[in-house]
Amino acid sequence: MEEVTEAVGNLTIAAGEAAGAGGGAAEAHKKNRIQVSNTKKPLFFYVNLAKRYMQLHNEVELSALGMAIATVVTVAEILKNNGLAVEKTYSKICAEIMTSTVDVKDDSRSRPMQKAKIEIVLGKTDKFDELMAAAAEEREAAAAEAEAEEQS
Repeated sequence: MEEVTEAVGNLTIAAGEAAGAGGGAAEAHKKNRIQVSNTKKPLFFYVNLAKRYMQLHNEVELSALGMAIATVVTVAEILKNNGLAVEKTYSKICAEIMTSTVDVKDDSRSRPMQKAKIEIVLGKTDKFDELMAAAAEEREAAAAEAEAEEQS
């Protein structure tokens, strides 16, 4: 438990970067991990970042503490409902959704407080690349149309 407490104490949330954590193989720096906050960035920032991570790594790990858990679940559901992601499984019956409680140090309090933590691992669907290519074509067509209207 002390190892998890130390790792959470060392977490940093950075836009577009996976957060590094100290101590233990389970909390090792992962290139496909997104630490989600419900106050730092808008929801679709994380949706788009998760898409980019899946393009690069074929899977993404979404992680959050406390009130940001709802944001992680929403991001995962948006990706799944759009046919872009599926929950990774490590056996036929268990999805890779891990929950825990961690101690977080707060400077304003003398002792650590407990926060809920969730980690969801999502992988690409078979149609991921096809759907992303279609979305890119739509964006290009809309940009060309806007440019043509601007010139006339």
